[in-house]
Amino acid sequence: MTAVTTERVPAECWLTDMDGVLVHEEQALPGAAEFLERLVDRGRRFLVLTNNSIFTPRDLAARLARTGLHVPEESLWTSALATADFLRTQLPGGSAYVIGEAGLTTALHEVGYVMTDTDPDYVVLGETRTYSFEAITRAIRLIGRGARFIATNPDVTGPSPEGPLPATGSVAAMITRATGAEPYFVGKPNPMMFRSAMNRIEAHSESTVMIGDRMDTDVVAGIEAGLDTILVLSGSTAAADVARFPFRPGRVLDSIADVIDLV
Repeated sequence: MTAVTTERVPAECWLTDMDGVLVHEEQALPGAAEFLERLVDRGRRFLVLTNNSIFTPRDLAARLARTGLHVPEESLWTSALATADFLRTQLPGGSAYVIGEAGLTTALHEVGYVMTDTDPDYVVLGETRTYSFEAITRAIRLIGRGARFIATNPDVTGPSPEGPLPATGSVAAMITRATGAEPYFVGKPNPMMFRSAMNRIEAHSESTVMIGDRMDTDVVAGIEAGLDTILVLSGSTAAADVARFPFRPGRVLDSIADVIDLV
């Protein structure tokens, strides 16, 4: 099953989603290790992207290594890093009240942000496994007093071995209902995340490919960022679902193993 768009220049840089493309439930998918090795062997600039804001790049690199995938820290780009990069450009040296874990707080510290619960410039909501009613209440009150509302990503649920877990988008919806304030989501499907990733590796849209497993996040954001796109059918979007979307990826392939020869 293949969809072909207009001719593009050869790909020099690659962006790839992580879950559903390279790994599934903490197991490497067939072809993932070979794909990463091919990128390195060919000297391609690349980033592995994830909307998960819980982990630092070091944490993620270690988790991937346990699956047999070797990705250096500097080749990982999270919604937390994209959020910190966005805030750095919007208000350098600002302050934030943060609901999130080390991936988010570390990213914000590294761009010079101060964490505070007293008159912050922003309330920044990320993913965490320990959402606190007290913290959410504090966020609602700070937004009511004028703090601007930012969230790392709009995903309403996240995976776990026991089933779906409420994620950033669900908690953001609760805060919005209480305050009337809509957050600005930095992560996918906002193409902002891809643009900041391309800036990180000095990539140009016309020679960059995005690989993802979801039409409603990876592919649409890739198209809006001006990238060539590849949908792999090893994750969220099934082959039968592709036709119902009003946009098309550049290619639809069964898995990352089918991408190796394109590098």
